[in-house]
Amino acid sequence: MSHNLSKLDSIDRLIAESEISRLISTYVHNVDDGKIAENAELLADARFQVGEAIVHGRDEVAKFFQNNVQHHDDGTPRTWHAVSNVIIDVDTPTSARAVSYFTVHQELAGLPLQPIVTGRYLDTFNFVDGKWRFASRSVQPRLIGELGYHVATPADNSEN
Repeated sequence: MSHNLSKLDSIDRLIAESEISRLISTYVHNVDDGKIAENAELLADARFQVGEAIVHGRDEVAKFFQNNVQHHDDGTPRTWHAVSNVIIDVDTPTSARAVSYFTVHQELAGLPLQPIVTGRYLDTFNFVDGKWRFASRSVQPRLIGELGYHVATPADNSEN
């Protein structure tokens, strides 16, 4: 969108930003609630990257979460993601991008409440069939703490 936005264009931009912000928040709620299928659907049309690992689409995203995130007795990873410093740029009526920070806390028996990883999400979005969708998400860890209760071990991956 150009910098010469009319009031209608400004409203459309604000609506797009609100809908995109909701996608960003929905992702972390799903992770914390152990909702793998819901995040796979959220990222069904997206390129998803965590570190060097890259997957595409619903089935690969679901498999990634099943193989790479530990889920505990309550069916969740026992994490609490906080997203902050969100900047959304609506580039055109059908494309946008965002950058945000994340901090992940975790607590369970044997692990007192603590931050375990911080980093950035770099996202792109497309407006398709009347709604905004993730086109890509790159998870870029920055500061890393105790991930032993969160990230699955390579041995766990080979069994799935």
